[in-house]
Amino acid sequence: MNAGIKLAEAWGATLGEILFFRQFGASMVVTAVIVSGPGMASVATRRMPAHVLRAAVGLTSMAFTFAAVMALPLAEATIIGFTVPIFATILGALILREPTGMHRWAAVLAGFAGVLIVTQPGPHSHFPVWGAVCGLIAAFLTANVSILLRQIGRTEAALTTVFWFSVLSLLPLSVVYAFKAQAHDAATWAVLLGIGGAGGAGQIAMTNSLRLGPVSVVVPMDYTSLLWATLLGWLVFATLPANATWFGAPIIIASGLYIVWREHVRRQEETQAAVPQG
Repeated sequence: MNAGIKLAEAWGATLGEILFFRQFGASMVVTAVIVSGPGMASVATRRMPAHVLRAAVGLTSMAFTFAAVMALPLAEATIIGFTVPIFATILGALILREPTGMHRWAAVLAGFAGVLIVTQPGPHSHFPVWGAVCGLIAAFLTANVSILLRQIGRTEAALTTVFWFSVLSLLPLSVVYAFKAQAHDAATWAVLLGIGGAGGAGQIAMTNSLRLGPVSVVVPMDYTSLLWATLLGWLVFATLPANATWFGAPIIIASGLYIVWREHVRRQEETQAAVPQG
């Protein structure tokens, strides 16, 4: 999807158009899955305000994510996105009052150190400052979305949440598209539709993966996206990660994996403590 975003922009599409087709295609994919499975009655909800809030935060996060993808090489944009667990740890401690020990705070600091290595802020940085800032804002907002999803997920099915996010975000995006719509050649239209299809399928896959498998197993799989981003960046855009990226990326990834592992250990300990000892 991210490779498609960069291609669409290079071929003349605007951010507003790309966002619209991302959500339009995703809504089509999600609706088809629901119609062929549990049926449209399954998306009925009594928590519309929560879905509206999730859509507002999620759409804003998506806009910053796409802006970062447009401004940065694929691999670097992907790596900045790996800071989501770091922000989620901070927000979990501040908002949800989750217990966060020294181990995870150390991992948070290490993760931000990795970001500094990758971005190398300063007058001689190889990183566009705007792209790095957009990526970090997107990661922060995505972490907020993860907290919202935890709360919504207590009563709502995964497909219901994905459906309402896609449909509700189309309302403001339709207004944006009305002002940004323009003619494109067949290849660009194909890429725009592909962005929506890939985004919708990926969103369903990620949501179901968390339902079918433990977080400690599923989340590390997300880091394989760096391999695909590097490969596509090389094949499609003839770019490879900068030298600093090779040093900073392992630190950011290790930080995220350690945070996930510590969360897994904490939940196991809580479960064992809750089980009556015989």
